[in-house]
Amino acid sequence: MRQFLLIVAFLFWECSIGFAQQPGIPEGIPYSSIKPCVVTDTTQWDTDDPAIWINPKNPEKSLVIGTDKNSKGALYAFDLNGKIVKISSGLDRPNNVDIVYGFPFNGEKIDIAVVTERMKQRVWVFRLPELEPIDQGDLVVFDGNTKRAPMGVAFYKRLKDNVFFVIVGGKSGPEEGYIGQYRLEESSPGKLAMTFVRQFGKYSGKKEIESIAVDNELGYIYYSDETVGVRKYLADPDAPNAGNELAIFATQGFKSDHEGISIYKTNKKTGYILVSDQQANQFWIYTREGTLGKPHEHQLLKIIQVSAEESDGSDVTSYSLPGFSSGLFVAMSNGKTFHFYDWKEIAGNDLRSVKPKKLKRP
Repeated sequence: MRQFLLIVAFLFWECSIGFAQQPGIPEGIPYSSIKPCVVTDTTQWDTDDPAIWINPKNPEKSLVIGTDKNSKGALYAFDLNGKIVKISSGLDRPNNVDIVYGFPFNGEKIDIAVVTERMKQRVWVFRLPELEPIDQGDLVVFDGNTKRAPMGVAFYKRLKDNVFFVIVGGKSGPEEGYIGQYRLEESSPGKLAMTFVRQFGKYSGKKEIESIAVDNELGYIYYSDETVGVRKYLADPDAPNAGNELAIFATQGFKSDHEGISIYKTNKKTGYILVSDQQANQFWIYTREGTLGKPHEHQLLKIIQVSAEESDGSDVTSYSLPGFSSGLFVAMSNGKTFHFYDWKEIAGNDLRSVKPKKLKRP
């Protein structure tokens, strides 16, 4: 019996550790400390940002795509056990990555990843799961301005007409109009084109803006104004008052640097927004839908301490995957790795988990 209890205790420890109120945590806010179920193989240089690709036919073959930031950097693909399965090298300081499904290209609909190549002032588009580029290296952003050096990136797929947009943030920018939005489309068979649509978004001028996340179903863009908070805008550039800031939240209690933003969806309209407090090795979790009658008031629900050190980029899905039945959360960590966490350990008894079932892809 004693041996059995030790085994059970070890299994519990593997993915989570204790629960206790910590100094600096707002009173009444649940707090827990968790450990990863998987730590990936190490990359060569410096991991920065992950994105989860879901294989609809074979969920066990889903991938985590991650950037390795260096002048001789690369884009990596990891399996759900954290093993490196593919590498696309030759990128000059790739920063952030995002994924979109069902992009029309060469007469079919494919899944693609977009990656910022910071020192070349451009983005690359890769076909998934092949991890092969499908553009010509000519998708330049911010008019090639070297001072703007692209970092953050996210896809927005407008649901009413299936138009695809790339949202980009840079190393620096103006106090108004920091974020660039571009339309991505196939201009001729096998040829991609990216057209500037608008610049929008406030910037405090204090550090930089890197992490960007898009809520396609609700039509919002979120980005981290580092050391200040998370800003929220309408994603549709044609919407009335699209340039007006809807909210700024997560403005208090962070140790330093608001970084990775990811959205866990419990259904089309509800869920959670996770924001990295980089120097504290914590993620603050807010309501996705706001509060009753106030969709732009994002209430703090929980804080989790992670083993990932100084986490920059992150991603999360509520899609049921092998070993992660209610969803997978991925966080970048120092040490050239990404950490995989079981959503059920994050949720505990404080948040909802999507019941294991076959979900539609994002």
